[in-house]
Amino acid sequence: MTMERRAPSLPRESTTLADLLDRVLDKGLVVAGDVSISLANVELLTIRIRLLVCSIDKAEQIGLNWWRYERDLIHRDGEDKTAIGRLESRIAELERELERSRNRGR
Repeated sequence: MTMERRAPSLPRESTTLADLLDRVLDKGLVVAGDVSISLANVELLTIRIRLLVCSIDKAEQIGLNWWRYERDLIHRDGEDKTAIGRLESRIAELERELERSRNRGR
């Protein structure tokens, strides 16, 4: 006579990756750690790592909105147009040089 052991049948709750990501972005996730290198009880190097993963709305709720004031990320009408114009002219120049080098190789 053999007896089988079965786990009690409990309803399984399935969570998709999208649900998990939505929950993490809504609530936030903090990962923190410190790495310290010492020699003969003399601390030589300390690295502090802090990582916050959340949505922009949640970050603004808790007072993190550095991207609004970051000089490289702020949208400025005049600067963007001139930067785009410089990039477009540089691309055109590189394309002309590439075409000339292809023609010389023939």
